Amino acid sequence: MEPRASVTSFKDIPVRRWSLRSSCSLPYGSFANSLASLAPDAEEKPAISPKRAYVTMFVLCYINLLNYMERYTIAGVLTDIQKFFDIKDSTAGLLQTVFICSFLLLAPLFGYLGDRYNRKYIMIGGLSVWLLTATASSFVNESQFWLLALLRGLVGTGEASYSTVAPTIISDLFTGGKRSIMICIFYIFIPVGSGLGYITGRGFASLTGDWHWALRITPIMGAVGLILMIVLCPNPPRGAAETHGEGVTEQSSYLEDVKYLLKNKSYVWSSLGVTALAFLTGALAFWLPNFLSRARVYQKLSDKPGDSSDSYIFGAVTVATGILGGALGTSLSRRFRDKVPNADPLICAVGMLGSVPCLFITIFVASASIPATYVFIFLGELLLSLNWAVLADILLYVVVPTRRATAEALQITVGHLLGDAGSPYLLGISDAIYPGSPDRNFDSLKYSLLLCPVVGIVGGVFFVVTAVYIAEDRKAVQQLLGGNKTQKTQTPQTKC
Repeated sequence: MEPRASVTSFKDIPVRRWSLRSSCSLPYGSFANSLASLAPDAEEKPAISPKRAYVTMFVLCYINLLNYMERYTIAGVLTDIQKFFDIKDSTAGLLQTVFICSFLLLAPLFGYLGDRYNRKYIMIGGLSVWLLTATASSFVNESQFWLLALLRGLVGTGEASYSTVAPTIISDLFTGGKRSIMICIFYIFIPVGSGLGYITGRGFASLTGDWHWALRITPIMGAVGLILMIVLCPNPPRGAAETHGEGVTEQSSYLEDVKYLLKNKSYVWSSLGVTALAFLTGALAFWLPNFLSRARVYQKLSDKPGDSSDSYIFGAVTVATGILGGALGTSLSRRFRDKVPNADPLICAVGMLGSVPCLFITIFVASASIPATYVFIFLGELLLSLNWAVLADILLYVVVPTRRATAEALQITVGHLLGDAGSPYLLGISDAIYPGSPDRNFDSLKYSLLLCPVVGIVGGVFFVVTAVYIAEDRKAVQQLLGGNKTQKTQTPQTKC
């Protein structure tokens, strides 16, 4: 018998909740409507007090910020790390690849646990692993690159628990349009945290003269986040926001969950689009500061790579475009969703395809003008940032509450496995194209980056295909919801 979830214990204890299979329950899929477009007039009684829900939201956003700060701190001091260990681009790229591989391999496990056990305890355990391993990675010496790579992998293990489970808790705290806004705020911290990772990493390395200190700031801040989570965060019943606090239970195997998701065309195609987006953003985030630093040497503006100003500027651009793009994407979605049934995936397609020419120009103008390069980086990142919150909404309103953690986990796994797990390393082997002089190093990375616009085109096509199916999938959910209402009025219900 499958274990079930609970609010106060690690394993579920039987309580009276909405069931997805009993005769006194709503039919399966009735609670997949996470957005106002599915229930625009619904006013739900919150499972917990609004004040506590907002406090929880603050804590989750704070930890999500640190999550992505830590992930990209390495990129901010990558040149220093390469000098310290005397490694080439391909070897340096392994740091991100190892991190992402461990992240994606354990995401399905945390997805399974997140749909069945106490999610708060899962996140606390994962964050504890993250803090310990991230701190330990800041004490490696020049002969222990293997240890740094191993510890980075363990950091990914800790972060996988949080990234898989946290969005499902938000979905159980808010409904309708408010949920869309909260999801937008949560996902805005992906680019914001990434940008601050460059800035704080580079800043502490410059301030202390030692890149090791760049890896210590996020664990210190993370310890505060762990305490806040233990003290302030609840574990709301799954589906609580849609069921007036009752929650949703369902007895299904992991194989049944996966089969359900694979039959959901909108979920499948949007997940492929997420994969392309992860490949693109992962490669650009890891290598663009280094590329810009080499461009300065190529233009004779600097004597050697490693100009810290590029990490600061690129980080600031990432923060700004993350906030603006996330807010703009959510605003467009809320404005056009009722008028255009497939507006959400079309917004994502426009973001991906619109970024392609910006990336081409960025790659080729870097050898001539650094300021012009940053202009097109800004435009490209702004268009890509339209997608994050909208994609999270798509997943939440096409998947029922009891399978959302599994859906998040599988999307993370596929997205990272075929996306940013390999893209930093794949672009890093560029040093084999033109080995030798700094000019050749710049040219080799430039031509390697051309893979990014190609992937952007492919991702745009995936979102266009998603747009073909999403109205049908949403209509199916609405029909299930309407069918349940008819059943309730015509069929006497037995007492649960």
